[in-house]
Amino acid sequence: MRTKFFTFIFAVFAIAIFTNSVTAQRNVSPVLDPVMEADAKRNLDVARQGFGPGKQAYKQVLLRFEETYAAYPEFTGMGEFLYMAGMSSYYLSENKGKQKVNLKSEREKERYDPERLRADAIAYLSIVIEKYPDIKDIATAKKTLEILKK
Repeated sequence: MRTKFFTFIFAVFAIAIFTNSVTAQRNVSPVLDPVMEADAKRNLDVARQGFGPGKQAYKQVLLRFEETYAAYPEFTGMGEFLYMAGMSSYYLSENKGKQKVNLKSEREKERYDPERLRADAIAYLSIVIEKYPDIKDIATAKKTLEILKK
């Protein structure tokens, strides 16, 4: 009798644990990693400085964006980052900015091919418009996307 009782208690306990773990898995909400968030914020700040009117360091913006997106795509500032990456790709495809593209260099030719940059700009700005419609520069993103799709 005692063995049946312990078996029953064990079974109830096992079911309770299993049910709690399954329930917990269904209700998982993304938890922000404060270290990754701080690192991504730092990269965004550097990209903002490079994107600004005086700098126009669009290669730098793209490098910071790609590094951040690869490491931490859930970053809370990703909408602004995607906007800057899209606009930087567009500007570089038009050979604008202070960091010029050297298409004679094989490495830069592959990385900064104008057609590839235009495709990247379309992709980034499309994501901004779809997923982050509340960013402050949404009107510019929409206008630029129209220009790129012509």
